[in-house]
Amino acid sequence: MCRPGRIKPVPRYGEPMPLKPEIPRPEAERQRVGYAVVGLGKLTAEELIPAIRTSRHAFLAALVTSEKDKGVALAHANDLTEDDVYTYGEFERLAERDDVEAVFIVLPNSMHREFVERAARMGKHVLCEKPLSTNVADAQAMVDACREAGVLLMTAYRCQYTPEHWAVREAVHSGRLGTVRTIDSIHSHTEHDPEAWRMRMEYAGGGPLVDVGIYSLNIIRFVLGKEPLWVFADANRPQGDPRFAEIEERVSWMMGFEGGIVANCHTSYGSRDTSTLRVVGEAAKVELDPAFNYGCLRLTLTDTEAAHQPRFPYYDQFGNEVDHFAQCIREGKIPWTPGEEGVADHIVMDAIYESARTGKRVDLPAVAELDASRGERQPDLPGQG
Repeated sequence: MCRPGRIKPVPRYGEPMPLKPEIPRPEAERQRVGYAVVGLGKLTAEELIPAIRTSRHAFLAALVTSEKDKGVALAHANDLTEDDVYTYGEFERLAERDDVEAVFIVLPNSMHREFVERAARMGKHVLCEKPLSTNVADAQAMVDACREAGVLLMTAYRCQYTPEHWAVREAVHSGRLGTVRTIDSIHSHTEHDPEAWRMRMEYAGGGPLVDVGIYSLNIIRFVLGKEPLWVFADANRPQGDPRFAEIEERVSWMMGFEGGIVANCHTSYGSRDTSTLRVVGEAAKVELDPAFNYGCLRLTLTDTEAAHQPRFPYYDQFGNEVDHFAQCIREGKIPWTPGEEGVADHIVMDAIYESARTGKRVDLPAVAELDASRGERQPDLPGQG
């Protein structure tokens, strides 16, 4: 059975492709880009470090942590030394490391701006987890800081680096679906711990919308290549549940796009883990279920003839995004999901929260250009070409 993580490939893709048993040391592969990962939580330990170590264009060079002992243990487990581990207060010492060209920020949302700006001042390129920050102003300040420092900033939207999501986008833009009429998406996750940083407004900047609902928002914008013209939303925060003392439990919202397209979305911290995406046109529909897991994505395209389930080679979502950023650094090109893409989502999320507060539809500025907030270099993905 396929685990929704990174190690086991989806059975329908065919025989598993083994991970590389050994990764060349960076001294033998000078074209690789060295990453320092900032923040050593579960995601870093279980997904990001293995992805970097098995990537084609990157290598793990350093770790930055609030707990030195934890960092040293993780370093030793990944062929690094104690000298490759830095505390948050020692972060600026990375300026001395020529082998560290990029930093990957994997911290609570409220810490993103500080560390992105510190990295930019050192001349390091920055890959930052989503959401880019906790509000539009801070996100834009991060973009400005990196631009002024002459370094690249990429928002880590891993789902824009999978062949399945690109196949959905292609079905829309090729006309295979006919005129798109409706899109719907659910992304919910049951959060049990009221003490988790994601449940604190100070650290997260919001509830499920900014953590899991942002996947629905971002991928719908990506699939269409367009920005919404308006949003209408409702949110719920149940009384007496300590998990939701500061944040919402649920947000449901609609987005209207050019051509009369309407997207219906739902996100929650109190519902069974679910991730779906469905795009319905006049001639066909395409569905992803699950849509946003780390693996095991299932794509189905249904037209007048039958339902089709395309197959793709095994890949690693996180490996795809770190490789893409490394290639952009080498080629001096803007990544596909730059900081501006993160700012664009913050603009829409602010409108969603405003609509939920006021009970009114909120209009957004019209953006005529397709993929207005995306970069010039599209990712190289398995099964495409």
